[in-house]
Amino acid sequence: MRRRTPPIRPVTPDAKYNNKHITMFVNRMMYGGKKSTAYKIMYTAFDIIEERMKTDPQEVFENALRGVAPTVEVKPRRVGGSTYQVPVEVSSARGLALAMRWLIQHSRSRGGRSMASKLANEFMDAAQGQGASVKRRDEVHKMAEANRAFAHFR
Repeated sequence: MRRRTPPIRPVTPDAKYNNKHITMFVNRMMYGGKKSTAYKIMYTAFDIIEERMKTDPQEVFENALRGVAPTVEVKPRRVGGSTYQVPVEVSSARGLALAMRWLIQHSRSRGGRSMASKLANEFMDAAQGQGASVKRRDEVHKMAEANRAFAHFR
């Protein structure tokens, strides 16, 4: 076994919605320590979602996270000189972290407009099971399914 794992730091929920996932998302989205700017972008995205979908933006955000989080992934494992892609179950914390990372990555790569509108569109697409981040999750699941034969190397 490797060295000890660092303790999990407590996350303070955000001021407006009292939601820990929003704080975690903003912390990952932030550039150069500009947290207030990141919050502004996030809340503007939530306003856009509320305006377009006429539903609670927090619900859309949570559905997007749930829709993008993978349940299995592949990890390379060296066995006797050759490397196998071994499918491994993903913990809920890692699934959440991957979902947030993919949502941010694919929001940034969307064309045109402001970051807030790109983020809002990505959330709405992911909540409906569409979009680039959901496609990424499906690719990861497909890889795991294709390499199921190597599951015994776990």
